[in-house]
Parts: sequence; structure tokens; C-alpha cells
Amino acid sequence: AFVQSGSATQAAPERSSVQLRGRVAAQTSATGSSSASFVGYSAAATASALLASQLRGKAEASQSRKSQVVVSAFENELGVQAPFGFWDPIGFTADGDVDAFKRRRATELKHGRIAMLATMGYMTPEITGKFPGYLSPSMDLKFDDIPNGLAAIGKVPAAGWAQILAYMAFCEISQKQDPGTAAYDGDFGWKVITSTDPEIKKRKLNSEIANGRLAMMGIIGLFFQDGITGSPWGYWAGNPASFWKAFENELGVQAPVGFWDPAGLSADGSVDNFKRRRATELKHGRIAMLATMGYITPEITGKFPGYLSPSAGLKFADIPNGLAAISKVPQAGWGQILLYMAYCEASQTQEPGTAAYAGDFGWKVLTSSDPAEKTKKLSAELANGRL
Repeated sequence: AFVQSGSATQAAPERSSVQLRGRVAAQTSATGSSSASFVGYSAAATASALLASQLRGKAEASQSRKSQVVVSAFENELGVQAPFGFWDPIGFTADGDVDAFKRRRATELKHGRIAMLATMGYMTPEITGKFPGYLSPSMDLKFDDIPNGLAAIGKVPAAGWAQILAYMAFCEISQKQDPGTAAYDGDFGWKVITSTDPEIKKRKLNSEIANGRLAMMGIIGLFFQDGITGSPWGYWAGNPASFWKAFENELGVQAPVGFWDPAGLSADGSVDNFKRRRATELKHGRIAMLATMGYITPEITGKFPGYLSPSAGLKFADIPNGLAAISKVPQAGWGQILLYMAYCEASQTQEPGTAAYAGDFGWKVLTSSDPAEKTKKLSAELANGRL
């Protein structure tokens, strides 16, 4: 009864049948008998529900088949490799458009090749050294005078940048790269490392895509590290000016990432700011550990016996676990929770320089008199709090 015109042809006979049954039932009683009308409308409603269920099932099956078809359309293309297989989490290929897929593949190849060259450009001078002689004799500028990485941007003369841009333009216009051409698919006729064996050639092309993807991640990592530390290899390359040196021996500097501050919050080298953030991290970590156990424990051990609020007739078992408990705990319960939180805050002075500010509230149950063991336990607390 509610299917729009133009729907699946299989639904049309059933829809007509539903409408006719309703009319026939309504006409069987000229006096407008409520029982007859009710039977007719019930039949129509039942048939409509069955029709809707049938159409919904067909739609879901159709959508499932459509999804399978879209994945199947590209699952045998180059670059579909273990462990992910055909990996398109954003759904760029959801429309199944082959032209759009080829355009993205051409872009991926080009970016991957540039990234591989750029990554090698970062690494090679550090390993093999730089070219001998002059980059610009007229400016008395040697290759050795050009720093490696981002710092080189301001050192290369304008004529050098012009040559770089001219070469990039030559690469773009030296061959036609319109859709359907070999160059559009990444084949510029450079056959040095290819093969006449189809399987080996396919493996090499897959390797190029995989290496290009890795290089795109790698060059961005080098840019990021260079921008933060002043060196593409980070502070461990012997950069004494790195702000990370100031805090690399603090608690919480643990393998595998070491001192990890990708946002550069400690870039100013301020010890006071570092200690304030450490105090905040400790407090949030401890609250989070209690909260996590508060979620897990009732599910494993069960809840307290008896009443949470005898006056309200409310048992502990009546309080659901998790977020649903927020609306079930009585106001007096919330008052007690807030009072306890206030007591924890006000029971000791937590001003900078005090033991409490550093996280020591005098609770010595899990500590140790051995300095190395104590450091290990304090580091474990930070790690568990972060987790």
C-alpha cells in the first residue's frame, strides 16, 4: 500500500492484490459492518507488512550484492596485497567507477615515485656524503654548504629552484599522460628493472606500489621529525639544542617510543610546565584506572549485597553497570561522591613543590625502599595510567 510507483515489478501484483482485498472486504457489508471492515483492513495491513518485509529483504540483499560487486571490481588490481587485501576504508571506490579508480592509481604511482626519490634524497647525503665542488661557482656556494633536509629550502639559490621546477615541468609534458595512454598508467618507457616474465613483472609492479606507499609515510615522518628537532634523524643524531634532552631522563620515558611529545608541548623547555603536565597526567591516569576497574569488576565479581539506599528501597543490584547508572544513583549518592572528591583535593596541599603535587599522598602500600624498584613501580603506574 505504501510502495511508490516505479518500484520492482514483482511487488506490483502483490500491491494490487492488497488494495483489492481491502475494497472487497469493505463492500461485503452494505451497512458498514465494523467486523467486516475490520477483517478487510486487517488483511490489508497484514499483507502490507509482509510486502514491506519482503521488499526490505530484497533491498538489503541487493545492497549486499552491490557491495560485493564493488569490491570484486578492483580486488584483482595491482596493489591488492596481504595482509589487507583490497583496502578502501573511506569507500572511494564505492561507486565502482573504473575511470576514477585509474585516476587515483595514476596519482598514487606519481606520489609514490616522488616520495621514494625524496626519501632517498634525505638519506643518501647522510650515508655517502655530498657532491664535491661548487653548486654555484658564481655565488661561491659549495654542495657542502647546503644543509640536509628542510633547512636546505632557504639555502638553495633562486636559479637552483628554477632548474628544479623546469625539470619537473619537463617530466610532466615530455609525454602525453591523457587517460588511456601508457604514461597515464605509469609506463614512461623506462625498462631498466622490468622483466619479460609476466609473473615477475607483476611482482615488480606490486613492489613499486608497496615501496611508494611506505616512502610516502617515510618522507612525511622525516619532514615532521626534521621540523620538530632540527634534524631528520631526531635528537639521537647528536643535536644538543634539542628540547627533548631536557626531559629524556624523566619517569615515563619508556620503550619503544622513548620521550614522546609529537605535539611539541615541551618545546619551550619549561620545567614548571612539564611538572604541571606530569601532575595532571598522574591524576587523570589514577582516576582512569579506578574508572576502568569500576566498569570491569561488577561484571566479574558481581555487585555489593544489600541496599544502596534503604530509604529509597534501592539495592546495589538495581544499579546498572556503566553509563546507565548515571540516572539511577540518587542525588544523595552523587553528593557523597562529590564530597569525597573534594576531600581528596583539599586533604593535602598540592601546590607546586609539595610531595602531593608530584603525586605522593603518603599511600605507601605498593612502594619500595629500593630506589631502582621504586622507579620501576612509578614508571609502571604511569604506563598503566596511560593505558
